[in-house]
Amino acid sequence: MNIKSIDIDFTKRNGLIPVVLQDGKTKDILMLAYTNREALDNTIKTGYAWFWSTSRSRLWMKGEESGNTQLVKEIKVDCDADALLYVVDSETPVCHTGNRSCFHNKLLDGRKLSEAT
Repeated sequence: MNIKSIDIDFTKRNGLIPVVLQDGKTKDILMLAYTNREALDNTIKTGYAWFWSTSRSRLWMKGEESGNTQLVKEIKVDCDADALLYVVDSETPVCHTGNRSCFHNKLLDGRKLSEAT
């Protein structure tokens, strides 16, 4: 197999790239957030998920306020090197609503959301 070095492309979207968090055990998709170079470096250095908050315009470690930190076991890069997948060891809820995943609502008819049960 031919393995090559991949440079992550931070040139799109004002230096931000999307990150999907996936539970390493259940394979559930937990959340979507954005990272920049500094947040990615913090994730690699600490082993915990760091992001760039688009609403607060600052770096933040997932769980810094709630205590629901996410231990990153593996980082995968997509084929275009402009999106990441963090495979995490998640023992706590990820969503700020207290739900296990941020993807707890269902789209009913293309317009309305339904709270998932």
